[in-house]
Amino acid sequence: MNNMKRLFRYILRSSKYIDFPLLITYLALCFIGLTMVYSASMVAATRGTLTGGIPVAGTYFYTRQLIYVIVGFFIVFFMAYIMDVKILKQRNVQLGMMGIMLALLFATLLFGSEINGSRSWLKLGFMNLQASELLKIAIILYVPYIIERKRYEIQRQPTVILWPIAFVGFCLGLVLLQKDVGQTLLIGGIFFSIIVYSGIGVKNLIKIGSYAMLALVVVILIIVIFRINILPSYLTARFSALENPFNYESGIGYHLSNSLLAIGNGGLFGRGLGNSIMKLGYLPEPHTDFIFAIISEELGFVGAFIVLAMIFFIVYRAFELASRTSSYFYKLVCVGIASYIALQTFVNLGGISGLIPLTGVPLPFISFGGSSMLSLSIAMGLLLIIAKQIKYDDAKQRYMKKQQAQMRRY
Repeated sequence: MNNMKRLFRYILRSSKYIDFPLLITYLALCFIGLTMVYSASMVAATRGTLTGGIPVAGTYFYTRQLIYVIVGFFIVFFMAYIMDVKILKQRNVQLGMMGIMLALLFATLLFGSEINGSRSWLKLGFMNLQASELLKIAIILYVPYIIERKRYEIQRQPTVILWPIAFVGFCLGLVLLQKDVGQTLLIGGIFFSIIVYSGIGVKNLIKIGSYAMLALVVVILIIVIFRINILPSYLTARFSALENPFNYESGIGYHLSNSLLAIGNGGLFGRGLGNSIMKLGYLPEPHTDFIFAIISEELGFVGAFIVLAMIFFIVYRAFELASRTSSYFYKLVCVGIASYIALQTFVNLGGISGLIPLTGVPLPFISFGGSSMLSLSIAMGLLLIIAKQIKYDDAKQRYMKKQQAQMRRY
């Protein structure tokens, strides 16, 4: 009983350092996601079109997403209130994290299930784990850790981080071998954003870039020589449908044309929650890849704008935290999370609107998916724990200044 009282007192004391606007935005997005997953999947679930022809309850996907959201909330709560942020800088933690990621990526290649042309999922019984989602968090933590450790050496000799870059490239290669092009490009974009923001200098970036290009040429040669097919057949076909998907409405442009119709049908205020027409068998994955099209149709421009505004707020807050912290490691972690959420949102919206080919990347916090919710919740936990540390350091600094001022009076 006494331990519980101490825990509650600790939580109350810690609450003054929590970034509640960030936390509330995360919870609001999860709630909207739950609502839209139920709306988008309830009819298709009862018809069995999303479960291999086997009819299930209309709440089938909603219930699973609710479990993922609850687990995600506990992760965020634990990280924000209980976890010590300094543990992220420990060498053993970093090595263990990357070792686990390698094991998961190899296990996915060897034993993974193929869904929509990509071998990216490990069946764990209670959920399908997508290792590439967790790799995003691993890269966001590992790369800043290495750059901070070798920060001053990089200025003189940029080649000191070639091995870490090669290791990251190897992990990306494993994801690409799973034929998951969307996640490969997304993780590469996160990595590139961290490197650019790290401030290691233009000359050093050029040198590192030249080595990266050389490695890319080697990879391309290996693919050509051994005739490795890394692009799913559906992805190569989708390039030709970008210019005018309605010319291929009954074939390769079917998904995109119906997505554009759903977005256009919504108008300013939408058809009303639950009243989407395109989710009734016209869009193949209305609860995952195309959930923003359903949001646009049911809630209109206003609803879609609110969702994007909340996602943008999280990205903005991450960059703001990066500018406020004095820790180089925390700064780069915040930038990595901001680029993660921003790039994934762009790739999802670009795919369903015909700006880029569809790649099967979920909309952050909204789309159905356990791995995505787990990864994003860890990312939010990292932002909250860094925000907490910044507020704590600011309060400590103010206290020290106050103490010094009182000492000068005496």
